[in-house]
Amino acid sequence: MALLEQLIDALRVLPGVGAKSAQRMAYQLLERNREGGRRLASALEAAMRGIGHCERCRTFSEDSLCAVCASASREASQLCVVETPADQTAIEAATGYRGLYFVLLGRLSPLDGRGPRELGLPQLDARLAEGQVQELIIATSATVEGEATAHYLSQLAAKHSVRASRLAHGVPLGGELEYIDRGTLAHAFGSRQAVAQTPRTGASE
Repeated sequence: MALLEQLIDALRVLPGVGAKSAQRMAYQLLERNREGGRRLASALEAAMRGIGHCERCRTFSEDSLCAVCASASREASQLCVVETPADQTAIEAATGYRGLYFVLLGRLSPLDGRGPRELGLPQLDARLAEGQVQELIIATSATVEGEATAHYLSQLAAKHSVRASRLAHGVPLGGELEYIDRGTLAHAFGSRQAVAQTPRTGASE
């Protein structure tokens, strides 16, 4: 295979990149940005060799423990279970969560060969058995596989008498009902919560 064909074929491993997109990328690098291509190749080589997984939570890390797991300032009694390192990054950026994480690197899907062992659930089971975790925050996606994974995780928490909580799913902040898709609206309606009511004062008897 010629070098150009090898480059185009290699670029197709990227998500969402087909033959035409890979060809455009290859031509762009060769025609206008060879130095950028060299930096990309160098960064990819270094990342593939130097980035592994945290021994404690399974997220991406250059060291045996990631920065979150190694931090003494994180709350060890809370453990948030996410599907991917990207989900972890999103929670870190959008919330004030100060607990720890466990990254599944997927969700349960027997048809795709992803069972409890592939998701590191025996490791999570052992971690809950240590007795430090008091709340397991389940932050899997609102898909069929995500819900099945959440159910398995809740059972695992119950086994160790750990309180399990699930991220709320439903109408986004600022969203108007007429523009919400039916599945999201049905989920939000079915999982509605009671509203705290304050007794009225000064009302006539």
